[in-house]
Amino acid sequence: MTSNTILLIFLSLLIAGGYSYYNYFYKAKIKLKVHLILAFLRFTTVFCVLLLLINPIISNKTLEIIKTPLVIAVDNSSSISILKATQTATELYKNLSSNSELKDKFDIQSYRFDSDFVSSDTFDFKGTQTNIDAVAKNSKSINKNSIFPTVLITDGNQTLGNDFVFSFDPNNKVYPIVVGDTTTYLDLRISQLNANKYAFHKNKFPVEVFLNYSGTKAVTTNFSITQGNTVLNSQIVTFSPSKKSVVISVLLPADKIGLQVYKATIRSREKEKNTYNNNFNFAVDVIDQKTEIALISSFNHPDLGALKRAIESNAQRKVTLLKPKETNDLSKYNIVILYQPTNEFRSFFEKNTDLGLNTFIITGTKTDFNYLNQQQKDLVFKMSSQSEDYIAGYKDDFNLFSLEDIGFNQFPPLENPFGVISTASNVNVLLGSTVRNINTNAPLLAFSENRGKRSAYLLGENSWKWRLQSHVETKSYEKYDTFIDKTIQYLASNASKKSLVVTHDGFNNSGDAIEISAQYFNKNYELDDKANLNITLVNKKTKAKKSYDLLKSNTDFKVNLDGLEVGKYDFVVRELNSNSVYSNSFEILDFDIEKQFVNPDLIKLNQLAIQTKGQVIFPDKVNSLIKSLLEKEDYKSVQKTIIKKTPLIDSIWLLILIIIFLTTEWFVRKYNGML
Repeated sequence: MTSNTILLIFLSLLIAGGYSYYNYFYKAKIKLKVHLILAFLRFTTVFCVLLLLINPIISNKTLEIIKTPLVIAVDNSSSISILKATQTATELYKNLSSNSELKDKFDIQSYRFDSDFVSSDTFDFKGTQTNIDAVAKNSKSINKNSIFPTVLITDGNQTLGNDFVFSFDPNNKVYPIVVGDTTTYLDLRISQLNANKYAFHKNKFPVEVFLNYSGTKAVTTNFSITQGNTVLNSQIVTFSPSKKSVVISVLLPADKIGLQVYKATIRSREKEKNTYNNNFNFAVDVIDQKTEIALISSFNHPDLGALKRAIESNAQRKVTLLKPKETNDLSKYNIVILYQPTNEFRSFFEKNTDLGLNTFIITGTKTDFNYLNQQQKDLVFKMSSQSEDYIAGYKDDFNLFSLEDIGFNQFPPLENPFGVISTASNVNVLLGSTVRNINTNAPLLAFSENRGKRSAYLLGENSWKWRLQSHVETKSYEKYDTFIDKTIQYLASNASKKSLVVTHDGFNNSGDAIEISAQYFNKNYELDDKANLNITLVNKKTKAKKSYDLLKSNTDFKVNLDGLEVGKYDFVVRELNSNSVYSNSFEILDFDIEKQFVNPDLIKLNQLAIQTKGQVIFPDKVNSLIKSLLEKEDYKSVQKTIIKKTPLIDSIWLLILIIIFLTTEWFVRKYNGML
């Protein structure tokens, strides 16, 4: 407390004493005992009230010991079980986490990781993926501004995420403890196979296969791709200690329509410890139609390249760039994208009167809006010559198709002339627009349907920046490309809207996330948030039946079907109130990526240890790791002084005392007939 506060408290004592003396000694003529009791009660009451008015600050000093974090992360993936190292990993964790000296020096943090990273001290080693990169990102986020060691109990075989070698902070030492047999065995494996999900009927589709070999002698192998009992490709491949990887590229015919399942196999006469990784099942959906899209523009712009790449990320789409004068034959196209149309596009609009092609119109600073007003009735433009930057705003009530908000309001603004835009009653807005945080009440991205013809309008140029920003935030173009793909998918279909729309993949690898989403629309074609959706699955082979409810998310209903056995499944999605039904099938292919490994990835773990100035530890040397951690001077505990200042007015006890003293004084005076 300050000297002023102490002086005020002293004055409070004098005032309280003087006031009680005046009331019960100077003025009052009563018995001595009652006199003293009442004077004391009045003195304490007045003094406590004055203390509350002064409100002195009481400081409470405590000492806290801040220990250095010690992160112990255990690989919970099934590859640990396959390498028969579950007991070793569990014992290593118990040895480290229960060490009393480590507990005294460190704040031990226990985690397990597979596809996820969670705080845990129990492990089942059933994870279907391994993401060591998640350990680096999450441990650094949890222990910000700290220098701490990390102990990784793992085989180092990562199947998900970025390269973990460079993910960890080089200032924080990492000590990988290698579990699993590091003895080198002869092993042939198909480490990766690349094939498109879709192919077109009567065409050939490419397949790229990466073959790897571990061993000390030369071997001759046979590689083949089969479909059922039919061999589609077969060739001899040789390996040696100096030639341990081969890339094979083949073209396979797409002769049958529908989902086609293939099997890649590599075999030799040599005995192998693991033969599961000699096979790789994959599937291709053969379709008999490709969406042809014409992208018409009178000048070059980065938007054109970004749109073409985003649309063609779906193998079912093909984009052809055209000039306005090159639109003589439009009959082969399903959709036409008009980039900043002007009077030069007159020829297209005249021909499209008869063709009735669905259009996607993108405007910008070079658009002739007066001409555009003449060619369509969905939007009315009253634009000025001044350009403006428009920020996108996602509309939650959009219901033409299922689309999540991918962070539109965080994307760079689109440039378009400033003005007033009016919409017709049949226009459905996906993205609104704001200028300097002021809502314009005008669309940025809108859709319309009129007599079977569908149109989309993106009112602004420089959408290429959106694709780039999406990649910066997510390290992938996938979310933006999916957004564009759903826009094209809406324009590619002239079918009337169904009440129950279900989205799913035709096939999945075992261990992958399997998700089915659905939307239900009422009679007014409005998205019904109160729909009661159920899915029934039937395994075609075993006839086993399972039923699940679909759970509501932001824009649709979803069900997660992870953990299903390999096989073919029929399913029915039903809206229980209206009895609307959707039925289809999908297949889960036999591919467990965690079964691909024979040995721990000692090379990667060594690189990680070198990168972070740590050390690779083998299970029999864990005691030396404990000793090293205890002896390191870098990880000292820090004593922190915490001063907590509490205002006296916050003390409930002082208020209670005042009430008690006042009540007691009143009863004493009442008892003695002084009231």
